[in-house]
Amino acid sequence: MTNTASATTNQVSRKLTLADIADVRAYERERDSFRAEVIALKARRRVSVGTLVTFLFENRATMRFQIQEMARVEKLVTDEAIQGELDAYNPLIPEAGQLCATMFIELTSDDQVREWLSKLAGVEHSVVVRLADGSEVRGQLDAQHESQLTRPDVTAAVHYLTFTFTPAQVDAFRESVSLRTLHPNYTEHAVLTADTIAELRTDLVAD
Repeated sequence: MTNTASATTNQVSRKLTLADIADVRAYERERDSFRAEVIALKARRRVSVGTLVTFLFENRATMRFQIQEMARVEKLVTDEAIQGELDAYNPLIPEAGQLCATMFIELTSDDQVREWLSKLAGVEHSVVVRLADGSEVRGQLDAQHESQLTRPDVTAAVHYLTFTFTPAQVDAFRESVSLRTLHPNYTEHAVLTADTIAELRTDLVAD
């Protein structure tokens, strides 16, 4: 991903490396406390838009947790295997001036799946963050995942989006921020809480 104008050229990348991923035994020792920390973190970063769509705004900690859990479950022990996970999930760690989100379409029955996945085709292209000044930042699909998930006549249950803000928009991301889906079959919005805005500003502002 390309850094936005708000990121300085000498900014240290937030992406994870092999050195950030603990081996299985070391991870077991920290897992309970790290898991509790990430659960609390995700609560501040989760936004429901309407009744069917939820966004989880990812960061370095949530992605490290994802990789550590994948390595634990799938017994990944080689550098090559871990690097594969890093390559898959690092694009979901925002650099300064960005937000990255996993978008979940939460359908709990077969009837809902049959009704809504076709009805919501293209909804992943309709997501915007609206700021108090009326400007909007549209979510862009992660190209690596889009080719695997996107079809013209039906949507997938999970999508990965990146929102790229100008410096002025970063500064405006302080109050009256809403997350919206502008799909004809799903026009919904959610106003972000003060806690969520404060949390997400840690992604937007340069380290």
